[in-house]
Amino acid sequence: MRVAEKKKTYVEDIERTLYDIRDADNASYKSETGLTEEVIRDISARKHDPAWMLDFRLKSLATYNSLSLPTWGPDISELNMDEIVTYVRPNAKMTGNWQEVPTDIKNTFDRLGIPEAEQKQSLAGVGAQYDSEVVYHSIQEDLVKEGVVYTDMETALTEHEDIVKTYFMTLVPPHDHKFAALHGAVWSGGSFVYVPEGVAVKIPLQSYFRLNAAGAGQFEHTLIIVEKGASLHFIEGCSAPKYNVTNLHAGCVELFVKEGARLRYSTIENWSRNMMNLNTKRALVEKDGIIEWVSGSFGSHVSCLYPRSVLRGEGARCEFTGVTFASKGQNLDTGASVIHAAPHTSSTINTRTISKAGGKATYRSAVKVTKHAPFSKCSVNCESLMLDSASRSDTLPVMDIEASEVDVGHEAKIGRISDEAIFYLTSRGIDEDEARAMIVRGFVEPIAKELPLEYAVEMNNLVNMELEGTMG
Repeated sequence: MRVAEKKKTYVEDIERTLYDIRDADNASYKSETGLTEEVIRDISARKHDPAWMLDFRLKSLATYNSLSLPTWGPDISELNMDEIVTYVRPNAKMTGNWQEVPTDIKNTFDRLGIPEAEQKQSLAGVGAQYDSEVVYHSIQEDLVKEGVVYTDMETALTEHEDIVKTYFMTLVPPHDHKFAALHGAVWSGGSFVYVPEGVAVKIPLQSYFRLNAAGAGQFEHTLIIVEKGASLHFIEGCSAPKYNVTNLHAGCVELFVKEGARLRYSTIENWSRNMMNLNTKRALVEKDGIIEWVSGSFGSHVSCLYPRSVLRGEGARCEFTGVTFASKGQNLDTGASVIHAAPHTSSTINTRTISKAGGKATYRSAVKVTKHAPFSKCSVNCESLMLDSASRSDTLPVMDIEASEVDVGHEAKIGRISDEAIFYLTSRGIDEDEARAMIVRGFVEPIAKELPLEYAVEMNNLVNMELEGTMG
């Protein structure tokens, strides 16, 4: 078969050159595989945890051992924690000077464009995590003068211990599910953001998480507190090269949006095809506060990701915009959850899922309107596109309405690319492959336009890579 024909008609796996470049394993330390009390104590000692955090980790381990795997969602039986390394310390110390980052690690983030965006001043602060530890963190000086704190979680645990102790894993308690308990036991790295009352952070902050080690897990914790009347846009990205062994991501994100505050949380999860992505994200929104989620899920072998917003204050709002692209060998189970717990709250969920080459995409939504939330409004819209007959797409909405005088609606569409649309475009001189690609790009356009420019470009590039070679 000629190369040109093979490129058009057959692809064994997606070309992910930028993301699949592996660095040599120069870790300065790795924990033993598996999950034992000795491993937990070792991690805690190396991170110089205060006594209460070690106690928290050990209790989380006990909770993990007492809980069963979820009985719903995708099959994760191939995950064997006895083979996972839960802590990998890179051969680098955290610094605020990019030139001090070791060359091999720096080259990885340079390829991903992280420092370039900062240098263009399109970001007000940047954090870069490599394996289990943050290796670089910076923030513009004018934000520091306004009292904004943006640092890694370990530094926050030392310099802002009272705040961390007050909020840490209160939105996602370890008993919530087995992998929340796992996170509580072995968490490492992540970002801490505190925005004081009335401060508007006008340029986004960004953290990027890169897992390089084979057979390892990444368990970063992100804690963001936006005080009354303040605003912030936080961007998160993550990726990993592909190995022939299972890697695990079980991070945790906790967002606290106070009265009249606004937080936009944008993320592209672009893990490799050997990754089990079992991430948990939650937001608590007070009176007249706004949480905006913009989420893209690509790459991983299996994903379970359902960001939840708890609208606790009157007039609180949630907007969720997401796209999921499942290809060969992928089972991506994604969606969103909203709890209306106060009057006059409102939420909008708008998602797009795409499946091709036998991939499986499942959308789940869970909307609960409590009896304390009259006059609430919720609109859920999910559209799914299958690019061939071998793929699968499911929509599983759940709505639990306890209050009267509410306005709640759900709309779902599942379909394939229309032959009529293809015929229309090709009759006007457009190549058939490009015609299909145009339809898919148009399908995800409502999502792409919500992303920051660099991430919108990245998402379009990912979509193009997923489409290349599959339409012959």
